[in-house]
Amino acid sequence: MRLRGFGGQALAIGMGLALAAGSALAQASEPGPVPQITVSGEGRATAAPDMATLQLGVTASDPEAAAAVRAMSARMAEVMDRLAAAGIAPRDMQTSGLSVHPRWDNRGPSEGGAPRVEAFEASTEVTVRLRDLDGLGQLLDAVAQDGANLFHGLSFGLQEPGALQDQARNDAVADALRKAALYAEAAGVELGPILRIEESGGAVEPRMMRAEASGFADAAVPVVSGEVALNAGVTITFALSSQP
Repeated sequence: MRLRGFGGQALAIGMGLALAAGSALAQASEPGPVPQITVSGEGRATAAPDMATLQLGVTASDPEAAAAVRAMSARMAEVMDRLAAAGIAPRDMQTSGLSVHPRWDNRGPSEGGAPRVEAFEASTEVTVRLRDLDGLGQLLDAVAQDGANLFHGLSFGLQEPGALQDQARNDAVADALRKAALYAEAAGVELGPILRIEESGGAVEPRMMRAEASGFADAAVPVVSGEVALNAGVTITFALSSQP
């Protein structure tokens, strides 16, 4: 319906003013931004490890590539037999590397000749999970005597880290609550409800192997497992209210 004449214009203006007033009242009644505080907390839990991960391998060289591969394969077979005899399940052993490459004799260019292949080197590696740490040092020495001549690290961990990780998370939340209460008291305000909780990335701190090189000769390798630590982090946002 179209309004005509002066009366219609007055009615339209009146309705516009009413709508504007209503909008202003609605905006005035809307609450302003809620004062907030955001704090971060950290937690850390440690335990003795019950699992180790070892990366070892075999390398062999020969003027013929096929002969180098055969020698490498024979030694690795002995190493795998030793690991199986120690009770390590097939699911805890995985081949992690295999390579064959020439070793060049670079004396040729210095003597006016062309480089030539001195020998071929074949190598393979296996990653092993050890779920029983008793006798670990003896096992390392045994596989070395069987032909393992590559050792690229030994780290310790936990088979079931869930409970320890939850402990670290609880400690992280407690740390954030403590900090928030401290800041609120210092600022003369009160903590309100929690508005948001965000977890930041946790990390595992493994303890690496400590071993003496002479241990590979005729005695068990001395190994110290130490502890493993799990870290957790959390960020919590609280509402704030003024103290009465």
